[in-house]
Amino acid sequence: MLVPTEIEGLDPRFASDALALRASRLVHAGLARLDPDTLVPVPYVARSWRWEGELALVVELRDDVRFRSGKPVDADDVAATIRGFAGSRHAQVVEPVAGVDDLGARRVRIRLKRPYATLLSALEVPVLRADEADGPPRLDGSLDGLGPFETARFARGEVRFAPRDHGALPRPAHEVVFRSVRDENARALRLFAGRADLIQNGLSPVVLPAVARQPGVAVTARSGANLTYMVFRTDRGPFADARVRRAVAAGIDRPRIARTLLGGHAGVADSIFPPGHWARTPAEGRPFDPARTREELARAGVTNLRFTLTTSTDRLRGTIARFIGQTLADSGVTVEVVPLELGTMLARLGSGDFEAATLQLPELGEPNVLRVFLHSASIPPNGSNRGRVRDAELDRLLDEGMRELDVDARRGIYARVDARVREELWIVPLFHEDQIAVTSERARGYVPSAEGRYLGLAALK
Repeated sequence: MLVPTEIEGLDPRFASDALALRASRLVHAGLARLDPDTLVPVPYVARSWRWEGELALVVELRDDVRFRSGKPVDADDVAATIRGFAGSRHAQVVEPVAGVDDLGARRVRIRLKRPYATLLSALEVPVLRADEADGPPRLDGSLDGLGPFETARFARGEVRFAPRDHGALPRPAHEVVFRSVRDENARALRLFAGRADLIQNGLSPVVLPAVARQPGVAVTARSGANLTYMVFRTDRGPFADARVRRAVAAGIDRPRIARTLLGGHAGVADSIFPPGHWARTPAEGRPFDPARTREELARAGVTNLRFTLTTSTDRLRGTIARFIGQTLADSGVTVEVVPLELGTMLARLGSGDFEAATLQLPELGEPNVLRVFLHSASIPPNGSNRGRVRDAELDRLLDEGMRELDVDARRGIYARVDARVREELWIVPLFHEDQIAVTSERARGYVPSAEGRYLGLAALK
C-alpha cells in the first residue's frame, strides 16, 4: 500500500494525524469500532454492552481475543487504558469516565461523572495491556495490541504488518507493507509496474481516468464520511457579519468543482453530515447564486470585499481554492489564495492569523466531534474552534447532544445543530469526498470503509 507521507508513529495514545491513527488500528483494537457504512458504534473487543441508567455501562469482554503476547484481555486492561489515555493528547475522549469496576465473569462496569452519550464511540480507543497503558510513548508499534496485525518492521519510508492469530478479527491472509512515496506520479508508476497493490485516496481525480485504463488496475469508489469545508474568522473582520458569510457561500460553484476538479468523486455537501450517517436528516441545498452574493454584500453595506483564503500546499487543494477565488471574482469579490504547509497553516489558524480557510475533516463519525470545532469552550488553545464561534444556542445544542442517550432524540438535536450552522454559516460545508481505492489484481477485493479506515486489509483473501 502506497501512502503520500511518513507514518509518524503507531502509538494510539499519541497519533496526531489520520494516517497514523488509521495505521495504528491495524495493530490495536478498542471495545467498540464504527460500522464501516453507518458509523454506528458496534462491539469489537467487547461482546456486548448495556446501560445501567445514565451513568454506567456494563461491558462483557470477548473470551477469544488475546494480546499479541498471548495475554487475554481483562478488566485491568480496560481500566489502565482509560487512565493511560487520560494522560495523552486524546484525554478529552475519556475525561467523563469516573472509573472502571471489575464485575468478574469477563464483565466490567464503566462509571461516568456525568451523562455522556458518546461513550460508545469513545470506546473505539484501543485497549492496551495494563502494564503498558500509562508508559512513555512507543511510536515504533511495539505496544502489545489486540488488532489483527502485529508490527514486523517500523522504519522511515516503510512499515510492515504481519498477520496474527487471536486478534479482534480473524487472522488476515496477507502481510501488509506501507511504503511512503511523496510524488503522485511515482505512486501511479509503481502501481503500473506491479511494485504496489493499493493506493487509497492517494491519486488526484485528474489522474484517475488514465489510471483506470491500465491493464490489471481497478478503481473502487464509495461515498465518504468526511467533510471538506470553508471556515471563517467570525469574531472580527468582514466575516463577523453573517450576511458576508452567506454572500461568499452563494458565490462558490460547488457542483462544478465536484464535477470537474474532483472528477465526479464527491457529493455537494448540503449538510454537515455525510450521506448514510445515522445523524443526517434531509436538508435544503444551497445553490450557486452569484446574484445573491451581490445582494447580500449590498445588504451588509460592503463594497469591494477583499480577503485571503488560506489553504494547504497540496496541488488539488490549491487548485480548488484558486477556482473559488475565480468564481467569486465574477461577483466583485477579490480573493488572495495563500498556500501553506499543513503544520504552518494549522498554527496560523490556531493563533487566529487568517480570514478564511479551506479544511478537511477526514472522519466524521461521532457527531460530538463538532464540539471540538464549533463550541465556544473549544476556542484555541482549548480545541479547534478556529473560527472563534461564540453562540449560546449552538453551545446548548452541542451540550445536549453529548448528554442525550436516546438515538432518535440525538438525531433531532443534531438536525437543529445542522440547521443552525446552515443559517449562520460559521463554516460552509463544501463536499463529502469519495473514498477511492486503486488496486492491483492481488488486492482486488479491497473495499474502503466510509470513514477511510484500513481494516478492509484484514479481509483480503
